[in-house]
Order: sequence, then C-alpha cells, then structure tokens
Amino acid sequence: MYAPERQQEILRLAREGGRVDVLSLAEEFQVTAETVRRDLKALDRAGLVRRVHGGAIPAGRLDFEPDLAERESTAADEKDRIAHAALAELPRTGSVILDAGSTVARLAAALPLESGLTVVTHALPVAARLADHPGIDLHLVGGRVRHRTRAAVDAWALRAYGEIRADVVFLGTNGFSPDGGLTTPDLAEAAVKRALVAAARRVVLLADSAKHAQEHFARFGALADVDLLITDTALTPAARAAIESAGTEVLGV
Repeated sequence: MYAPERQQEILRLAREGGRVDVLSLAEEFQVTAETVRRDLKALDRAGLVRRVHGGAIPAGRLDFEPDLAERESTAADEKDRIAHAALAELPRTGSVILDAGSTVARLAAALPLESGLTVVTHALPVAARLADHPGIDLHLVGGRVRHRTRAAVDAWALRAYGEIRADVVFLGTNGFSPDGGLTTPDLAEAAVKRALVAAARRVVLLADSAKHAQEHFARFGALADVDLLITDTALTPAARAAIESAGTEVLGV
C-alpha cells in the first residue's frame, strides 16, 4: 500500500472511531510506528487530523478532552519552561488562584519553600502538591469533582470563587485564539474558569503553543481578559502580533 492510500485509510478510521492510535495502526498496516507517525504528521499538516499523545483525532472534534495522564505527558518540556517562567509573576505576598491543568500543576510543584502566599484552588492535583508546603496557606474549593480533570465544578465552586478577590490567577485552557477566545470542552469547567477570571485582579494564562488556534465547545473568555500569556517559542510571530494587538502581553520561553 502506498503512503497516500494508507493515509486515506487512516483518515477514514479516525473519522469513524473518533480517534486512532499509533501502535494499532502500525499493527493493522504492518508498518513501523515511525511510518505511522509520519502519516499522521502529513495528515495534521493538511488540516485533516489533530495529533495528540499516542495518536490523532479528526480535525474539528471540538468536544475532545484528553485525560490527566495524557495531558501530563504532552509538551512536557514546554510546560516545564512555562511553569518556571510563571514563578516570576508570583506576588511577594498576597493571594493567588491556581486553576486546574497540567501546566499550572507544574507551577504548584515549583513554588519555592520560602513562598508565603495564600493559595486557592479547586484542582485536586494542585492541592495535593501544596498540602505539605510549609509556607502556603492553602484553601481548597469544593464541588462535584470531574474525573477527567480532577477539578471541582458546579454551584459550590462558583459560590466560593464569587466570594474572593485574589491578586493573580494562573489560568489554564484547552484552546486560545484572538477570534475564538479561551475555550474548553466542558461547560461546567468553563463556568468555573470564568469565575476565576472574575475573582482576580491580574490574569496570567499558561498555555503551550499547540493550543493556539484550537477551539473547543465551551467559551469562557476573550484573550482581552488575559493580562499576560506565557507560552513557548513555537508561537509564530504573526500569531503573537495578533494576540498582542488585542491587549495581551506575550512572553515566549
């Protein structure tokens, strides 16, 4: 089978099943995993699929939401650099909100031992990383916990965030763009993220460049709501200029 024929069949399988994975495709077509990755890369460049950890999904799947383990292993180096850069945005004293998300969780893990902040979060992984921190005054927001993200949502969480005003929020997102704004697959998660933005004086978005131009089902804000975007250096100059023209400062690391 020639590469274009194999790629056409991969696209059909992705559209029918909602997702394809590298190892299964390699076994089905009797080729190496590296050959499949090249096929997926070609389909991704053509805008027909979107590559995710271990495989790909059809382009246009606005409801796709990777699980926590998958997000932790995707763009790990970029997320580490973003989290390290975010340390400089922490206030000396005061209060911060930490959103759910793998990059924000890396920031939580990197907080210096001498930090003496009040930290509010609805994300169980973030809370677990800070529970033993000697200088952090940790407040855990409750609610219904979504298994996919390990984050609390719904009325309890919204009410709690409506009662506070923090110095800065470190926000995560599944997609961002000047036109589409900030998006995530789940409406309940979007509602909490919207409450986070309203609960802080300064909004810092932590998002790797792969999330640029991605649009998901639930919109929770505009890029104009963000004071600073910390991303990686793969964001194109044109994309950076468009974001900055909307009033958001961009830091590439």
